[in-house]
Amino acid sequence: MNKKFEKLGFYPADILMPKDCDMTKWAVVACDQFTSEPEYWEAVEKQVGDAPSTLRLILPEANLKAPNVDELIEDINASMKKYLADGVFKTLSDSLIYVEREQSDGKIRHGLVGMVDLDAYDFTPGSGALIRATEATVQDRIPPRARVRRNAPIELPHVMLLIDNPEKTVIEPLTAAADSMEVVYDFDLMQNGGHIKGYKLSDAQISAVADALTGLCSDEAQMAKYNLSGAAPLLFAVGDGNHSLATAKACYEEQKKGKTPEEYLALPARYALVEVVNNHDDALQFEPIHRVLFGVKPEHLMAELKKFYPDCYEGQGEGHVFAYNYADKSGFITIPHPEKQLCVASVQTFLDKYLKEFGGEVDYIHGDEVVDELGSKPGNFGIKLPAMGKEQLFKTVMADGVLPRKTFSMGHAQDKRYYIEARKIVK
Repeated sequence: MNKKFEKLGFYPADILMPKDCDMTKWAVVACDQFTSEPEYWEAVEKQVGDAPSTLRLILPEANLKAPNVDELIEDINASMKKYLADGVFKTLSDSLIYVEREQSDGKIRHGLVGMVDLDAYDFTPGSGALIRATEATVQDRIPPRARVRRNAPIELPHVMLLIDNPEKTVIEPLTAAADSMEVVYDFDLMQNGGHIKGYKLSDAQISAVADALTGLCSDEAQMAKYNLSGAAPLLFAVGDGNHSLATAKACYEEQKKGKTPEEYLALPARYALVEVVNNHDDALQFEPIHRVLFGVKPEHLMAELKKFYPDCYEGQGEGHVFAYNYADKSGFITIPHPEKQLCVASVQTFLDKYLKEFGGEVDYIHGDEVVDELGSKPGNFGIKLPAMGKEQLFKTVMADGVLPRKTFSMGHAQDKRYYIEARKIVK
């Protein structure tokens, strides 16, 4: 490994890429998208057919509660082994991949694919790790994901990490040099996912990335951005895939048990493949993650909300404001003088209490139209939340720790990361 990366928690990786495949059929969107829209995944299944595809290597979370989920997981692990045995992959050794992703709005998002050291990552609130979660990790969301990863010979990433690089010194120089770089892939993504290009970095470019990342960790950089001196640097903040990265960490910790440091530090599972994106990328926009409640009595929920926040009222005013809908009704609720910094925190605090006391389920939804549709169905209640400004992210995590779970999303569902690259996690 390039020694320049040793103190960064981020490294070039031996990246597995498909060879001789229809790339549009190969790449499918992150498994935690469209969880309440099974028709999306049915359309993907129909489009893929019998072609080699990452659809066979991931478990769409719409199927997490399927009665045959154990069988589905066994099929996934078997497909991984078969793809390895059949030579579906080629290896890009010790590589970083620069990515240009055209989003549904036509803007280009720029990223860098490599691997992170899970020993440099911690999702504990208030952690001083180089790589930190941005929002609360729900422990019971890890075990079902661990069931897929535990016996998997390879991993496929939809994790996106953010760097706070307003000077644009890490990824943006690659944009300027892209025309002279080796193209790894260039194709249209299925299901309105836009277009994507990948380029392999040269050794000199890899070294320059390490130097630029090192600069972000300096005390001078921490003072300039956060007015904090001597604080543990936050180099990478998890933007997408928090629970997937937490699952990789949990599985690695399982493998460490009973091993010497020399043994467990050599485990391939010590690392996880990710894409790094600059928080200041012009194409990157933070979208709110809405809530839809299922199996509830909407009028009762509204009454309990007004008990929980006695001074809240219907309509838009000063304070935390969110939209709601159920049956044929819709409107706004204002919570004046909130104790929490973000509206999502005020709402989630109430929902956690309500669901614990009265039952029901919540799903986290991307897109206003989906909330309107689902919220209007009998027994459902839709909540649309305002977006958080992305300039708040690093400063808030540095000062206050993690945000409430599912606080923000980076872009629309179809703009999420698609599975393309893979990496071996067993020897």
